[in-house]
Amino acid sequence: MYKIPENSEEREKRKLIETSLSNPNTSLKEFQEYATTNYGLINDDLRKEVWPILAGVDRRNIEPTPNLEELKTHPEYNQVILDVNRSLKRFPPGIPYEQRIALQDQLTVLILRVIMKYPHLKYYQGYHDVAITFLLVVGEDVAFHVMEILSTNHLVECMQETMEPTQRRLMFIYPIIYHENESLHNFLQKSTVGTLFALPWYLTWFGHSLKSYRSVVRLYDYFLASPHLLPLYVTASIVLYRADDIFKQECDMAAMHCCLSELPEDLPFEYLLEQATALYVKYPPREIEDDVDLMIKKEKEQRLIEEKQAIERRKILLSRRAASNNSSFVKKIIPQILMTKKSMFVTTISIIIGICAYYYKSQVLGVGVS
Repeated sequence: MYKIPENSEEREKRKLIETSLSNPNTSLKEFQEYATTNYGLINDDLRKEVWPILAGVDRRNIEPTPNLEELKTHPEYNQVILDVNRSLKRFPPGIPYEQRIALQDQLTVLILRVIMKYPHLKYYQGYHDVAITFLLVVGEDVAFHVMEILSTNHLVECMQETMEPTQRRLMFIYPIIYHENESLHNFLQKSTVGTLFALPWYLTWFGHSLKSYRSVVRLYDYFLASPHLLPLYVTASIVLYRADDIFKQECDMAAMHCCLSELPEDLPFEYLLEQATALYVKYPPREIEDDVDLMIKKEKEQRLIEEKQAIERRKILLSRRAASNNSSFVKKIIPQILMTKKSMFVTTISIIIGICAYYYKSQVLGVGVS
């Protein structure tokens, strides 16, 4: 388990959590309070006990783990293997090779078990980043039950046939930013950066984008104990916090995406989580949903206007080309016509001169004979 030295406040909180765990009457709300407030659940020993409680796992009904051979027929098997093999950076540093290989096999089995049990759910790249975090903390048996609960609740929109529901959710961040910092919102909109920078944050609960394991598990404490859409509010709080950095960038998509997609390692997550909670209370999802509907409506209207303008521009361009082609034809044919008329005139004059010469010659010869 991952442990770090504790300060006095963390030590005091750890003792409180341990006391609560030993008391069968401790409420879910109390554990949620521990997970969402400063320092979260302190260490992985406590997370191993509390995370299943927060997720709603019934430890009395843990299903046995199947063999990997039994799962190889699944159509997503090869993609899962590719992603798992790329997950090396998510394993604890210095882990022995044999242990890493065993964990990778466990991770593959964990993922395939979920998507085989729920065939309507579609695996997405990044899902393994979530699964590996739970595998490392609670072990493969409990991790499966945590993941099946999350996959049918928190992550269900991410596991649809298309990414359209997820893309719509990501649009939530803009109304939140607008209400808090209109200038920042307008700057981002002008850059046309969109929401792609935040996609891996939302899909993986920041597990893919953060290098610090401590930061990742702290965020997982918070997300497990919070309403499903809190990752979006954390995203908004991060963007708002980085306003000064953002305004220093060029206002174009490439520069903005580069700036936003790279998360600084020194982000003050305890502060940001407090801000995210406050934003959620201030701008609940039902209100933001209305804002998103309005955004989508305006975007469609703007797209129609742009399409009409494009059609008009195309018509004008075609008209100009036609006029240009006609002009070229006229310029080409007129000299030919003029040349033809000139040739006819010369020919006519030549004939007339010839007739006159012949007549004149006949007259002269006639006089001579007389």
